[in-house]
Amino acid sequence: MTQHVAARTGPITLLAAGHACVDVYQGAIAALVPFFVAERAYTYAAAAGLVLAASLLSSVVQPLFGALTDRWPMPWLLPVSTLIGGLGVALCGITDSYPLALAFVALSGIGVAAFHPESARVARAASGGSHTAMSWFSLGGNLGFATAPVMVAAVVALGGLDATPVLLVPAVLGSVLCLLAVRAVTAPRPAAPGAGPVAGTDDWRSFGRLSGSVVCRSIVFVGLSAFLSLYGMERTGGGEVAGTIALFVLYLGGAVGTVLGGTLANRFGRVAVVRWSNAVAVLAVAGVVFVPGPPLFVFVALTSACLYVPFSLSITLGQDYLPRRVGTASGVTLGLTVSVGGLASPLIGAVADHTSLQVALAPLIAVPALSWLLLRRLREPATP
Repeated sequence: MTQHVAARTGPITLLAAGHACVDVYQGAIAALVPFFVAERAYTYAAAAGLVLAASLLSSVVQPLFGALTDRWPMPWLLPVSTLIGGLGVALCGITDSYPLALAFVALSGIGVAAFHPESARVARAASGGSHTAMSWFSLGGNLGFATAPVMVAAVVALGGLDATPVLLVPAVLGSVLCLLAVRAVTAPRPAAPGAGPVAGTDDWRSFGRLSGSVVCRSIVFVGLSAFLSLYGMERTGGGEVAGTIALFVLYLGGAVGTVLGGTLANRFGRVAVVRWSNAVAVLAVAGVVFVPGPPLFVFVALTSACLYVPFSLSITLGQDYLPRRVGTASGVTLGLTVSVGGLASPLIGAVADHTSLQVALAPLIAVPALSWLLLRRLREPATP
């Protein structure tokens, strides 16, 4: 029994650590925004364009990688995509050219996009379908997000944006961890469509509702992450330190929410937990927008937890709604719908340029309510 548990937890631990190294680069883009504003004199809209560049190609590419992994295992993608994700961020700060910075950030987005569908497939195989193990895999990504603002602030504080090549270090480490994980687990080849019987029936209607909910979550999270450093500085009067702390709390709260989500789901069911976390998120986001001073950090933490409670649950729900297309489900719930949130960032930035950050962020309060409506009639997937 001990050997069996170790055989499952070892690869999951390595994959979770590799996931953390990759998602540093998702968090790094938002963490770099205040420094591009300060050192390159970017407008809010231009800075938000960097977030969009990282998200846009991910939105297009991620489902493609998901469909490919439904047909052929590509574990080599894990170390390669990790390096690509890090390389783009490492290069984006050393150029004075805005188009080049966009190109490097987009390159990082492609690397991140390539990582997630295959890593979710390998993690599912390594975990034996355990929801708890998948939550630990997701937790790794949350910790990577949480580490990003602190890491970026430390590196840029020492050498400015010209020091971003130092941020390649997590990519090198993550690549090694992914290589070890791939060697530790032999993931079964998923059956190609029509190649043989697969347990379960794809429920596209439920999957569509779930995906719409994840898009809503993404719009709120990416919108906040792109501007929270600047907004935290503005609302607390604490300078760059306050902005960094606010972003760190947003990302760290996601780690807490992911673990809490798995625990609550075991008791109340995944769909119920996902639904009610969105309801509470409405009040939490309102607190972020309207409550000034240090209490802002409390509402940031609550918002983050509410947004991340459904995170790993949405991945396993998506895979269970599309049991014949696990890679596609992973590419959408873990990638496409998450990336789509970045499309809203330039709009938020443009409104902020003409009004204020508070006015621009206020519409985000209604987005979790829309997510709740999409989930209102969702049911747990049928089990074979």
